Amino acid sequence: MNAAGELQIAVQRSDGSLRRWVPIWVVCAGGQAYVRTWYRRDTGWFGDALRSRRARIRVPGLEADVTIEDIGDASTQEVTTDVDAAYRTKYGHGGADSMVTATAAATTLQLNHE
Repeated sequence: MNAAGELQIAVQRSDGSLRRWVPIWVVCAGGQAYVRTWYRRDTGWFGDALRSRRARIRVPGLEADVTIEDIGDASTQEVTTDVDAAYRTKYGHGGADSMVTATAAATTLQLNHE
């Protein structure tokens, strides 16, 4: 999954249907897959992810159901540092700058394959 530039995520709604596919940057750190958004919000794909904790993801060669764990506020400094480093390495310092702020780190979601 880390080889893909981004993944597509379709978050499960409360009725079990899937939202539309949304492209999002993904990184791997410590053997886990993580995604973030620019800022924490209760709307859009991110808000639905916080409520349902379930989604379908796809990258070339893989489509899978995942559970979502919100670790943004609870992540350890080590995890935050590792995920920040993964964003910088994968997307470059200029492109990743907005994804390694404290605001973005508070949105960190861990994706777990079912």
